[in-house]
Amino acid sequence: MLLVSNIGRKDRGRHSGSESAMTWIMQVPPPTLPTYRRKPQQDFRCYRGPMDAVADPALAAWLTEVRAAPAIPPSLAQIRRLRAPRPREAGPGLSEVRGIEIPAREDPIGERRGGGTRAGTGSITDHVPLRARLYRSGPEALSLTVFVHGGGFVFGGLESHDRLCRRLALLAGTAVLAVDYRLAPEHPAPAAVDDVMRALEWVASRPKELGQLLPGTGLAGDSAGGLIAYLAACGLAGTPALPDVLFLAYPNADLSLSLQSVSEKGEGWGLSVQDLAFYIAQWVPDASLLGKFSPVEVARAQPLPVRTLLATAGHDPLRDEGKLLAEELARGGTGVEYRPHPDLVHGFLTLDAVSPAARHAGDSLLAAYGALLSHTAMLRRDRNAPPDAPNGAT
Repeated sequence: MLLVSNIGRKDRGRHSGSESAMTWIMQVPPPTLPTYRRKPQQDFRCYRGPMDAVADPALAAWLTEVRAAPAIPPSLAQIRRLRAPRPREAGPGLSEVRGIEIPAREDPIGERRGGGTRAGTGSITDHVPLRARLYRSGPEALSLTVFVHGGGFVFGGLESHDRLCRRLALLAGTAVLAVDYRLAPEHPAPAAVDDVMRALEWVASRPKELGQLLPGTGLAGDSAGGLIAYLAACGLAGTPALPDVLFLAYPNADLSLSLQSVSEKGEGWGLSVQDLAFYIAQWVPDASLLGKFSPVEVARAQPLPVRTLLATAGHDPLRDEGKLLAEELARGGTGVEYRPHPDLVHGFLTLDAVSPAARHAGDSLLAAYGALLSHTAMLRRDRNAPPDAPNGAT
């Protein structure tokens, strides 16, 4: 069973917030699963479609600029340009934002688990400290969210998602630890997954560097970061480091790029599937392994007992695979809240300065995640409280 929050434009005007939108329970039908292989010379020329169904005029204007820009074929040189520093709009102020170093380990992750992460292909040593950034809205005890940025597995980092992490800390009421994981092609899969697993294991020890923390940990990621976060959680199943809540925003979930929304929305909507196919090939060079790193396939073989909030955008090539992942998780017994956003585009959480509708949807989504994390953490505290402890105190 899958809880679906139907967030449409007509509902937004009437209810003034996604938390008041209509919800219902949907019976999950049997899946139609893709074949996990990259087709030779795959053609992603797609119909761009009219923009009369986008959320607001500001988003339509942004898409017009996207469509007017000259097409640049994906390449390693393009990836280097995308990694170059550039000015970014500042995010909201917080009481504490500082760099953190996650300590190095002497023993490889794979050796500690008997031969590699469950999603991976073998052990990857982690003898180098891992950079991260901590965001806190105050000194009081807070829940913690480990955040995994998007960027097609090949770019992005602490700066690209700084504004989003600040909003997450404020709107969800959580401390945020953003992880600067290793990027492809220098570090193909499963390096990024192993980095996030290492961060979660360190967080599980509640190190003093993170300040006062409440019980319970969330794991959040957008786009490629959503895929990495999901695989990291799978790799930690059955361990104390397994997160309590997953928040996946328009995640990559089918690396074969074989579902219908890829052809419907593959070009002209802000995320180029031509580019994405190239980036995926850098992260998983062996096409025969695409299924091993695709969450919709992993979810069929390995149920994940972690409450999940999953959001998609209607004008997004990844829309159908995100929805399919929500269905697969629900079918495996995971509690899933699926939130479609039919008139938004991929990456809307980072378009808050562009589109009022994107900002409103993002604010509501981040607040909903915060409520889910808070509720889950409260249940965990109550379970762990001694029988004679009042109000769940420990």
